[in-house]
Amino acid sequence: MSESCCPPSAQDARFRRVLWIALVVNLAMFLIEIASGLAADSTALLADAADFFGDAANYAFSLLVLPLGLVWRARAALIKGLSMGLYGLLVLAYAAYHAFTGILPEPLTMGLVGALAFAANLGVAVLLYRFRSGDANMHSVWLCTRNDVIGNLAVLAAAAGVFGTQSGWPDYIVAAIMALLALTASVTVIRQARAELRGASPRPDVHGHMH
Repeated sequence: MSESCCPPSAQDARFRRVLWIALVVNLAMFLIEIASGLAADSTALLADAADFFGDAANYAFSLLVLPLGLVWRARAALIKGLSMGLYGLLVLAYAAYHAFTGILPEPLTMGLVGALAFAANLGVAVLLYRFRSGDANMHSVWLCTRNDVIGNLAVLAAAAGVFGTQSGWPDYIVAAIMALLALTASVTVIRQARAELRGASPRPDVHGHMH
């Protein structure tokens, strides 16, 4: 049976269970990556750690507004879209700082932690895939997780690049790519959330009454 055939309450209950799993996974990976990123001097790992933390906050926010109406869900998605954009700008600035200082990250730690993060995010993405076409709140959660999987692959590529070139540039470039992904997803989520808010706002009829 397709998701569109299921009652909204049933779909919300399944979505809530998946969000709780995603929340726990993202908090755990945030702690692992922030410690590993600092130890390895990896901009890409630290960027990914910040992304895990942001996603954990987003999942918690989504759980909070899930029982509420479409307007509140759209407002939550709008806030998440703005936070995704802010994250992208901060990562770009951090990558530029590391490029300027020329810090060389440790590729083995990057590779091992990147592989663990990829496995974690891929599992969450599989669970969230069925909800990708929902409202702006559900869609924003799916976009965050999809970008995480792409980002993890990029971290693995950066680790290989740092190891092969003995240069920090693969790390800086991947961090910048992850930031651009966040900015692109931010624009998509903000547009959908604003459209849902406009659609939900009361409109006057020919007699001037709101409905």
